[in-house]
Amino acid sequence: MSTHAASATAVLPAAAPAASNANKALGIGLVGIALTGLGLLVPGNASAVAVAWLVGIVFWTSIAIGMLMLIMIHHLTDAGWSVALRRQFEHGLSGFKWLLILFLPLLLASWFGAGDIVWPWGNVNHVLHAGETVGQDPLYQHKSPVLNIHTFSVISVLLFAFWIWISARLRKASFAQDIDGEIKWTQMNYVTSASGIALTALTLTAAAFCWIMSLEYHWASTIYGMWFFSDCIRGALSVGVLVQLWLYARGDFKGILNTKHLHSTGMWVHAFTAFWAYVAVSQYILIWTSNIPEETFWYNIRELNHDGSINQWWYVGLALVYCHFLVPFLLLLSYKNKIVPRRIAPMAFWIFSTVLLDLVYNIVPVLKDAHGNAQPFVSFTLVWITTSVMGVGGVVAWSYLKSFGATKLIPIRDPRIVECLTHHE
Repeated sequence: MSTHAASATAVLPAAAPAASNANKALGIGLVGIALTGLGLLVPGNASAVAVAWLVGIVFWTSIAIGMLMLIMIHHLTDAGWSVALRRQFEHGLSGFKWLLILFLPLLLASWFGAGDIVWPWGNVNHVLHAGETVGQDPLYQHKSPVLNIHTFSVISVLLFAFWIWISARLRKASFAQDIDGEIKWTQMNYVTSASGIALTALTLTAAAFCWIMSLEYHWASTIYGMWFFSDCIRGALSVGVLVQLWLYARGDFKGILNTKHLHSTGMWVHAFTAFWAYVAVSQYILIWTSNIPEETFWYNIRELNHDGSINQWWYVGLALVYCHFLVPFLLLLSYKNKIVPRRIAPMAFWIFSTVLLDLVYNIVPVLKDAHGNAQPFVSFTLVWITTSVMGVGGVVAWSYLKSFGATKLIPIRDPRIVECLTHHE
């Protein structure tokens, strides 16, 4: 890859191509949303569609959160090599407001329809597998101050409101610096990141607890926020690699992106691959070792049916061990696999896909049959998951491309831009 400085034309916004691609992305998103909506016409399919929609929302929200965290890490560490990539993440943050809008149907369905359409605790008359209702469950009564639709809705909206607000601050300062070059904008983003990174860590943990862990509210894991954080970062980095290679192939990043940028990004991907494994395995081993029924049941329903036979989710869990950790970890040990586009691109897409699989593994088993068995992995729900991911992703991509066409390609007046452009081995 070229290591020359960026040309004058490379830093200008590519408005026309971006607008064209944005319209295509929006079209794909609307088609995905419409196809998902068709699933509601199938009798008795509402919960499967709603859970699939939750997968789509959480998946793309996790990527946006990962981008937000990486931007703040960039500012706090005063990193130079990632300045150009940071700008692409800043465009990605524009999707938060649309993710909030797309999340609202789940809240509205819980408010005005079946309260337990996604989260069982949303309806106090929901019958648990022991025969008692949610309202009669002592554990629910203990958690009811948080697990009720009123508090849950307020928390969810506040989470998005915070992400939208801090993203707007970071984007405003970065884009303003393109115009006047004032160092105060760099200092402003440093201050924002210093306070915002801890708050973002707390909010992503709250999101993981409220949206995912509460699907099985009898179960709890104190490390669950760390698991979600690792998927957020891995998803964001995989998208970052794919976006950089897309811009290079288009010609935008010619003279900007070089092998050292890919190597540095690849090392981050490798590090968080190991981090995900550490968190996921620690959670499993601690629960398996303690062997407390109140904790082990979460894994049991992802491994066994009520009659003791192995279910399809056992194979999904095994696939995560190999596909989400072992394969990328071993392949990314190679230097060439980090820097050669035709090698790193498939790896990035692989990780992108396995992050989605990990979220499916954590969310979809909430759908159960009359015996309490998790709905099989291979089911029609996969169709709605696919259309949901496509629908939400199309809207997020549209938002990214609209922002992309309205600003400079890279932060041309960032004090670290020269360090970024001359980032060599």
